Amino acid sequence: MSQNLVKLQPGTPAPDFTLPDAEGKPVALADYRGKNVIVYFYPKAATPGCTTEACDFRDSLASLQGSGYEVLGISPDGPEALAHFTGDYALTFPLLADEDHAVALAYGAWGEKLVRGEVTEGIVRSTVVLDPEGKVKLAQYQVKAEGHVAALKDELGI
Repeated sequence: MSQNLVKLQPGTPAPDFTLPDAEGKPVALADYRGKNVIVYFYPKAATPGCTTEACDFRDSLASLQGSGYEVLGISPDGPEALAHFTGDYALTFPLLADEDHAVALAYGAWGEKLVRGEVTEGIVRSTVVLDPEGKVKLAQYQVKAEGHVAALKDELGI
């Protein structure tokens, strides 16, 4: 299986983006300058692994924000699907629609992956942590949904 992903490296500037949120309002990465930002990519709203991960981020949001981190979730879902996901699970951080997966591609979070024994193309579950200047602090690819947020908090010293 070929991995044609361009992985982001610590210390490099993260690609800028503006994507619609669950209400269709544009959210720009530039709006978060001056803050640490956790940008995580997940394959599909309301699927078991993605729900586990989103709920873990929701449940950890107070401690993450208390330590100066904001959270943005990105998937190829459209705003309507994100609105349902947000409402159904009371998610309290922005979910952004990357319908043409251009941002996922720029962040190295789109490529070939093995799903139930078949090679498909799609989101590779990934998390990128940015510093207040918008530079990559940490980039993790092919993360597991379960336990990821706890491991991330440990790594960030939260």
